[in-house]
Amino acid sequence: MDILEISMMAAWSATAALVAFYVITVAKEVTYVSLADGRKQERSIPLIFKLLLPLAPNFFKLISKKAFSKTLERSEKKLIQGGFEGLISPKEFVALKFMLFWVLPDIWLHDAVKARHLSIMKALPFVMDVLTLSVEAGMDFISALQRNCKSRKMDPLNEELLRMTKEIQMGSSRQEALRAMSTRVGQPDLKSVAFALIQADELGVSIGSILRIQSEQLRQQRFDRAEKLASTAPTKMLGPLMLCIFPAVFIILLGPVLLQASKGALF
Repeated sequence: MDILEISMMAAWSATAALVAFYVITVAKEVTYVSLADGRKQERSIPLIFKLLLPLAPNFFKLISKKAFSKTLERSEKKLIQGGFEGLISPKEFVALKFMLFWVLPDIWLHDAVKARHLSIMKALPFVMDVLTLSVEAGMDFISALQRNCKSRKMDPLNEELLRMTKEIQMGSSRQEALRAMSTRVGQPDLKSVAFALIQADELGVSIGSILRIQSEQLRQQRFDRAEKLASTAPTKMLGPLMLCIFPAVFIILLGPVLLQASKGALF
């Protein structure tokens, strides 16, 4: 082995070591988003995104063209719905689409939005019950929201309610803050509640009665969804049962016959 081969091997080894060090360092990094009250909330993104984000600015000139304006708008909307606002910019996300075969980042973001919406849907009935009880006990709506945000763990719904209360404290009307939250989140149940509260403000209806009606509707919707899932469970179980039970029955019934046949063939 001559000096050139040794030098090449050393260079490749050093490069591999540097790449491994970079990957390990990036993998250990924790990514955060800033909440409305200034707190940091951890938000995980795929490792491949972390590795490729430093390369994203190379695509910004191309992405800034008019042809990508609608793609940027859709990406921004989905990133906000997924809770990644301030962590990944729309331009960075579209750049990742270029680097990862275009559809893969969309699949990841779609799943992230779906999971966040599911979390909001599950938490909303309980929060509405608490708000209803608080308001009917004499507490004003904003104080009830603030108390709820302090007493519950920080989840997607709590993040959005906290942001809404901060917007009201900063001077937005309750209607404006509710409408902004509805548009920002895009979850159907939360949009329905926000619309009902906006209508209550516009018509001068008691907020307590509206909260009570919405709370009852959400409980009924949750019951209907559970009933629907229960009704589809037997159908979903049929496939796994056929895959597991049929082979077992086949082996039990035909196993001895095949064993005798094989013995007869041997002798």
